[in-house]
Amino acid sequence: MTTRGVRWYLILSFGLFWGWILTMWATGVSLTNPLAQLPGGFAPAIAAFVVRRYVTREGFADARLRLRWRAAWRYYVLAWLAPIGVLAVTVVLAVLFAGYRPSGLGVVAPFVLIALVVPPIFFGEEFGWRSYLQQRIVARPTVAVLVTGLIWGVWHWPLAFTGYADYDNLPLGLATWTVHTLLIGILLGWLFVRSGSVWVTCLAHGCSNLVGGVGAELLLVDDGGMSRAAVDGLSLVPLLALAAVVLGTRQFERVPVAAARE
Repeated sequence: MTTRGVRWYLILSFGLFWGWILTMWATGVSLTNPLAQLPGGFAPAIAAFVVRRYVTREGFADARLRLRWRAAWRYYVLAWLAPIGVLAVTVVLAVLFAGYRPSGLGVVAPFVLIALVVPPIFFGEEFGWRSYLQQRIVARPTVAVLVTGLIWGVWHWPLAFTGYADYDNLPLGLATWTVHTLLIGILLGWLFVRSGSVWVTCLAHGCSNLVGGVGAELLLVDDGGMSRAAVDGLSLVPLLALAAVVLGTRQFERVPVAAARE
């Protein structure tokens, strides 16, 4: 762990993001508008760049910026399709246990396609969290993924106080959101390690936000009348199952040689 670099990364990524979000909120700008959030979303990338280039001067050799199409194509496909599976299981659980009656499922389809063109936007977060912090926060890979996911979850908290997330029960909402983010962080961390490319996690992050986030919001909250916390809670089931498989099979301790070298 490079303590100085990690410390400055956290100061910059939290300071820039929280400062931007609070500024938008204080000036009356709605944070439900993605364009209002966008500059803040690049705070982790800015922090990682500044630390790599000016604080530790370690450079970008281990940033895993190559696309690795041929070697990692399976992970690109998985990154694109897995969030659809998570949403499908969440919808089934909502039908079985929350009385949800599906209608207009096709509303999700456009987001599945849009997810293919948004990875550059989510580079703003992934270049920081996975490409930088996950590789440095703790020496043990599994612990590093868990700690990174938890910190990443807390980093999002200002959105819950500034109009983006409307929770009926704020403490419960923050708890489910943090666990939700932690589990997604485990899966993104696994994709990063196994694929050897930050672009795979950018695709997965984008599809998760668009399909699992916006899609679930439209289907289950807007159309189904469920609370955001309830939807987050149901989606924890498939995410927890996937994370348990990844952690239970010690995937982070078995890094592919080719990926580890890049």
